[in-house]
Amino acid sequence: MKSLYFYKKSYSFPKDLENLSKYFNLLYNSKLNKSGRNNFGRVCVRHQGGGHKKNYRLLDFKNINKKKRLISIEYDPNRSAFIGLFYNYSNNNFFFDLYCDGQSVGSLYKSSENSEDIALGNTVSLANIPLGTLINSLTLKKGKGFQYLRSAGSFGKLQKKDLKLFLARIKMPSKKDIFLSLNCTAKIGIVSNISHKNKNIAKAGRNRWLNKRPTVRGVAMNPVDHPHGGGEGKTSGGRHPTTPWGRLTKGKKTSKVFKSLQF
Repeated sequence: MKSLYFYKKSYSFPKDLENLSKYFNLLYNSKLNKSGRNNFGRVCVRHQGGGHKKNYRLLDFKNINKKKRLISIEYDPNRSAFIGLFYNYSNNNFFFDLYCDGQSVGSLYKSSENSEDIALGNTVSLANIPLGTLINSLTLKKGKGFQYLRSAGSFGKLQKKDLKLFLARIKMPSKKDIFLSLNCTAKIGIVSNISHKNKNIAKAGRNRWLNKRPTVRGVAMNPVDHPHGGGEGKTSGGRHPTTPWGRLTKGKKTSKVFKSLQF
């Protein structure tokens, strides 16, 4: 099998790295399109199917590579943000990671517990990040990996630290505050592709490329198919908006209510 370096012309490797391009095949996994079906073959997620073939890029969410150099900026069909191809000089490995807005190709980035390493693209524990810093790629538990703030243009803001409770208060994009241990880590900066929310799909076929099938309104269905269906002529449903299974969709709380911490 020829190396991916032979096909991808966007890479401009330093001369000492060209012989390592054969390891690119280890960075991709095949991805099976299930069209929203479970192991019984039943549709569990509607309006999915078709779409372009794609491979899954393995990202370093576990923060295994502590020192890395950005080689190139890549497109990832599995997520809204751009990813970066990094090189770890300590173990001579290539790997993918989320690309933060403003990172420059050729620069060195690292994961550190030192407050002196507060710089764009570096991963630092919350205990050492100054208040008011914009962060992304947030971990919920130490060592579990990045779970929050990973989509395009998303970021959180470190608002307060309590050294007695050993907790940090972070403002999320939803304007809600969450409380995490100061041992958790985050990356400095904003996730790339900020203009993703302004993207214009422009035609129905482009949604089909993205594995999205057409959606039919409930009021256009028959009563057997949807609570809004039926009626002579055009009707607006005659009841509060619901899902096809009768659950309220506007305003009803769906998550458990937890007592929020105040400090």
